[in-house]
Amino acid sequence: MSHPQRVTVLGATGSIGTSTLDVIARHPERYQVFALTAHTSRETLLSQCIEHRPAIAVLAQEEDAQWLRSALRQARVATEVAVGEQALVDVAQDSSVDIVMAAIVGAAGLLPALAAASAGKRVLLANKEALVMSGALFMQAVETAQATLLPIDSEHNAIYQCLPSEHRGGLDRHGISQLLLTASGGPFRTWPREALATVTPEQACAHPNWSMGRKISVDSATLMNKGLELIEACWLFDAAPEQIQVVVHPQSVIHSMAAYHDGSVLAQLGNPDMRTPIAYGLAWPERIDAGVAALDLFQVARLDFEAPDEARFPCLRLAREAMQQGGTAPAILNAANEVAVEAFLAKRLGFNAISDVVAAVLNDQAAEPAHHLDIVLNADQHARRAAQQWVKHYTG
Repeated sequence: MSHPQRVTVLGATGSIGTSTLDVIARHPERYQVFALTAHTSRETLLSQCIEHRPAIAVLAQEEDAQWLRSALRQARVATEVAVGEQALVDVAQDSSVDIVMAAIVGAAGLLPALAAASAGKRVLLANKEALVMSGALFMQAVETAQATLLPIDSEHNAIYQCLPSEHRGGLDRHGISQLLLTASGGPFRTWPREALATVTPEQACAHPNWSMGRKISVDSATLMNKGLELIEACWLFDAAPEQIQVVVHPQSVIHSMAAYHDGSVLAQLGNPDMRTPIAYGLAWPERIDAGVAALDLFQVARLDFEAPDEARFPCLRLAREAMQQGGTAPAILNAANEVAVEAFLAKRLGFNAISDVVAAVLNDQAAEPAHHLDIVLNADQHARRAAQQWVKHYTG
């Protein structure tokens, strides 16, 4: 390799971002950090800049940026500091960048991820919302710019590893009958629905297998995370919602599977550590050391599977229905969920009311064809306002 590949990490201070930097640090001859971005975590970003020496660092607010500039001067680090949404787009599409890790949580990650795809980069997609909100537009941008799109969510990455290298054009065409998306079932897998009404944010954020941020931990507990992943899988793999089966697998060792017409089912297994899919995305089609311990099957000992209970966890059904409806419905679902989860984390909304708010907003707001990004962003804003009203209604 002539020069190390230059990497922009969008959302560098979150769990995916820090895991990405861990893998990069193991292979200094292969990768060089070009830009690191954070929302407000300026102290973490400072220590990352000191260690990885990026050309540019990006923060959301000018006040934080000034603090970082001053701290970097004192540390004698020459990283330039930029601010705001346009700066995120700039570091995602910069001509000197080879790989973009898109790991900003939520709708805020959509524009820079889309910019990276439109600039023909290798996009490591860890931001679900980019595809949930604007799947058709995003996949069109990837195709037009001939970008390389590698999914980083452990489930989609597993499916990607189980499919033939060329899998666009519908599953049937490649002899695939079904995609099996595994779910841990979250911390309340065995709880009755009545007991879920009393769940606290602390309980919802204590995931049994994965270490994740608070928003995604709550989504995992409601199974909305799996619903969003189902929508994402439809776009990534040209699948219809009915071709995707969610399988609850409490051990989180099989990360997902692909079932073929000949009766074969291919599965990807590994310890639950995000560095495995990250390393796969960085090095594809090669394989590199990710710093992850080998899977000990004797220690695992058994693998269990069960069907998800959509009566107790209606978010999964709501997501499937939104994908079937199409257009802006998934963006509406996502926006309403973000508002409801935020209210739950702030202890203003009960756990079961998260799905109530999402259902009410989907019911209120008619979906329309998502021909332009403006239509998607408009639907997102409308849904957020409607969700705020419904949160008030449910908190009375």
